[in-house]
Amino acid sequence: MRWIKNMTAGLIGSVALNILHEVVRKNISNAPQINLLGEEVVNKTLSQVGTPINDADDLHKLTLEADLIANATYYSMIGGSGKYIWPKAVALGLSAGIGAIQLPKSLGLDPRPVTRTTQTKVLTVGYYLFGALVTATVLKTLFKS
Repeated sequence: MRWIKNMTAGLIGSVALNILHEVVRKNISNAPQINLLGEEVVNKTLSQVGTPINDADDLHKLTLEADLIANATYYSMIGGSGKYIWPKAVALGLSAGIGAIQLPKSLGLDPRPVTRTTQTKVLTVGYYLFGALVTATVLKTLFKS
C-alpha cells in the first residue's frame, strides 16, 4: 500500500513541476524549454523503431505524458520507508535538475533549451527541486509519513 502513496505523491509533484514549467516558459524570457528537450528524446527514441511523430501537438502531448510518468516514478522514491523524506527530496530534486543540465550533450541531445543562460540553468534545477519538495510535502501532510 505504501507504493500507492509514494506514486500518488510523486504524481502530484510531477504535475506541479509541469504546471510551473508551462507557466514560466510562457511568461519569462530565458526560461528553460524542457519540453523541447523531452520532445527531442521522444522523437529520437521513436525514430529508432521507425515511427517518429511529425505533428507538433501530438509530439507535445506524448512527451508531456511520458514526462509525467517518468517524473512521478522518480519522485516516488522520496517516500520509501518514510525516513529522511526532506533530505531525499532535496537530493533527488537537485540531482534531477543538475542531470537535466549536464546529461543532454553527452546523450547526443541539444542542451541549449536548458543551458542557454545562467537564469535558464538555475530555473531548470529549481523546477526539479520544486517538484521534489511538493512530493515531500504531500507525503508529510496528506499521508503523514
